[in-house]
Amino acid sequence: MLEPVEVMAGGYRLRPPSPREAKDVLAMSHEAEIRMWNALTGVTDEETALAWCERWSNWNGGASAQWGVFDAPEGRLLGTISLFDIDTENSSAEIGYRVAPWARGRGVGTAALRSVADWAFGELGLTRLQLLHGLENPASCRVAAKSGFLLEGTLRSSYRYGDGELHDEHLHARLARDPFPPPLPGTQHP
Repeated sequence: MLEPVEVMAGGYRLRPPSPREAKDVLAMSHEAEIRMWNALTGVTDEETALAWCERWSNWNGGASAQWGVFDAPEGRLLGTISLFDIDTENSSAEIGYRVAPWARGRGVGTAALRSVADWAFGELGLTRLQLLHGLENPASCRVAAKSGFLLEGTLRSSYRYGDGELHDEHLHARLARDPFPPPLPGTQHP
């Protein structure tokens, strides 16, 4: 069982979502790119956005981890990142992220992905993290590459995204023993 924790990601603070982010979660759920590539499943109105925040505030009962990304302790939600399908027997997990339209182009996704990967390798002792993204989502591919996740291949017609069609996906992975990616400008890493 995972216990919710905060993580620093360069100049960003990652913490579990809280009910005060429900309006931003709802706004993100209606944005076209997020609906297409990384939908907030079940979030359709203020009530369901609030329920989503409450569910993930305790990390879904400790089964997986979900952080909101913020530039200040009480700032606006800039994105989310999650660690799921955690398999302690095989020392692996999957990771996913979304960046709010009002925060794109600022390195939010890259900073969050690097920090959560470091946390998962260090605190959970995992060996492998992987992520998948639609082939037609080059922004997600750039975030993965800048965060040290190597492209391992393409899965053909592997996932039905928001348009209802099956899309090819890139599979990226990072191992705990992989060389640390070079630091981003303006950030420090341990």
